[in-house]
Amino acid sequence: MRLRAGLRVLRRTATEVQVGTDPRWAVRLPDLTRAEADLLLAVDPRTDLTGLHAVAAGCGLDPGRVRDIVATLADAGLTEDRPARPVLRGPAAVDADVGDLLRADAYGPGLVRERAERVVGVLGLGPTGLGIAVGLAAAGVGTVLVDDERPVRTVDVGVCGYRWSDVGSAREHVAARLLRDVAPHVSTASDRVPDVVVLVEDRVADPVRGPVLVTGGTAHLSVVVREADVLVGPLVVPGAGPCLRCLDLHRTDADAAWPALCTQLRADRSAAREPGAVAAVSAGLGAAAVLARLDRVGGAAPGTSFEVTLPDAVPRRRAWAVHPECGCTALPASLVGAPGPVTAR
Repeated sequence: MRLRAGLRVLRRTATEVQVGTDPRWAVRLPDLTRAEADLLLAVDPRTDLTGLHAVAAGCGLDPGRVRDIVATLADAGLTEDRPARPVLRGPAAVDADVGDLLRADAYGPGLVRERAERVVGVLGLGPTGLGIAVGLAAAGVGTVLVDDERPVRTVDVGVCGYRWSDVGSAREHVAARLLRDVAPHVSTASDRVPDVVVLVEDRVADPVRGPVLVTGGTAHLSVVVREADVLVGPLVVPGAGPCLRCLDLHRTDADAAWPALCTQLRADRSAAREPGAVAAVSAGLGAAAVLARLDRVGGAAPGTSFEVTLPDAVPRRRAWAVHPECGCTALPASLVGAPGPVTAR
């Protein structure tokens, strides 16, 4: 039995220590003797806690009290029954440590292992889309499908992964290489319907893709790169919350000219520019939203989107409701869950 990886034992006073710092699981151990506090401060994730009482006895401490302290840590979910782990480097080390700290019930490693069975499609690989894809691969998602035949531009080079030597190459080819650099075991091909599809689009969301995915029962995250911001979300779960058509209907209610404006924006086939700071923040939000869906750990409420704006790149939350004229939450049961096609740009 060992402490979960990443946890620290910290001294609060001469006779009190704290294990962990996250309020979801941190534990204070008061009323210790100085010698007991010193013993606990020597504990790290490599220490075998099952033998700690024997160490205590050798130091003249009460083994029974030390057993009780270890039991308190185990009851709080701060321990794992696992052998000593060799020193890992690279993505394996990152995944192992992150997995241990994902959940307060110490099920994090199992949750990360489940990600290896998941399939996510990312359509649209500007800096934001690339950042989402790389983030998912680094987090342990086993298959990340990438789709964008357009070439890498000079303005795409930056913090999300594209380099000057990539300019002119097809985005999807460069993205596949970068994913394997980050996570060597990731796959970029699969015949399975994705668990989640990420739609990264320029200026406005495609009016066809969303309804096709809703009809097929496929969860999808909309990311729209606009004139001076990126709109991340909502994550559409068919039958639960608003779809992308709902958003357009709400916009039309607020501005009757929206359909005409939308048509003109869709006609512009050039890729929008994605400033580095905005792309990095948006990619992090997008990857987090997808992982929350895959891990079944909640995440943002249905209909939640984030506007990441220039110049500060601070996300601003916005909530959307199901539009009464859409009907997306009342699809026939025979349609919801039936796989539908996912087309590239």
